[in-house]
Amino acid sequence: MICFLRACSKRLLTQGRFLLLASAFALAATASARAGEGTGPATAPVHHAGHGEMAESATEHVHPQQPAAAVGLDEKLGASIPLDLTFRDETGRSVTLRDLVSVPTVIAPVYYKCPNVCSFLQGGLARTLPEVKLEPGKAFRVLSVSFDETETPELARRSQAIYLDAMRQRFPAAAWSFLTGDPENIRKLLDAAGYRFQRQGEDFLHPVAIFVVASDGKIVRYLHGTHVLPMDLTLALVEASEGRIGPTIRRMAQFCFSYDAENRRYVFNLFRVSATAILLTAGAFLAFLILRGRKTPGPPR
Repeated sequence: MICFLRACSKRLLTQGRFLLLASAFALAATASARAGEGTGPATAPVHHAGHGEMAESATEHVHPQQPAAAVGLDEKLGASIPLDLTFRDETGRSVTLRDLVSVPTVIAPVYYKCPNVCSFLQGGLARTLPEVKLEPGKAFRVLSVSFDETETPELARRSQAIYLDAMRQRFPAAAWSFLTGDPENIRKLLDAAGYRFQRQGEDFLHPVAIFVVASDGKIVRYLHGTHVLPMDLTLALVEASEGRIGPTIRRMAQFCFSYDAENRRYVFNLFRVSATAILLTAGAFLAFLILRGRKTPGPPR
């Protein structure tokens, strides 16, 4: 029941602050992205209808004026991402995924100039990551990967600064890298994860999801939408750790919670835990009665 109470309290705390924080992140990210752009020909604005609802339960970033048959997410659990792909980090340094994915890793496909759901997604991560009770950098790390090949390390660095500042130094910068890359490597990474996106002018059609990989690049879990609970992310990272976290903790987490594939989230196994508690209590009481009966002195002779 302790697991259940903690999960409920975290859910109530996060729901209340989500919309306010995500809106601030969206405005800040958009302003930062626009500030570094040169003057150029004006373009017609792209309307993002329905994104207010997406903040709560969105799984796909959809612009209604164009068909999105090529956009979606095919979960490839158990498949591996190619670790030899090269990207540039927020400092402009060339890095391979093998250099970065040395521990369980959260990968967030985004583009940094996205005015809506990408900002909500990364803002949600900025709220959740400090609540994950694992050591960042050693037990896990995070990669934001831009699928817009025109974006630069400078833009990635500004985006990183926004979210690190929002976390108020509660998460180390070295544990959250912001990557940019060329079209070929971007496609290879996201195709391996089943993540299908499509450019539409300066905007994109794309799913809204992150995925977690083990240190060998194997995909172990997808988490959908812009709102990821600390419990969900922690359990996904525990799965990805492949036993590096103590086996007792791992078995206890898997016993208390299971993954609901239909609703795409972890759920508390209330009946399993309650039944186990009742059986253990009954067993302890029975043992007490037996031991007490053995110690009861017989009648005097």
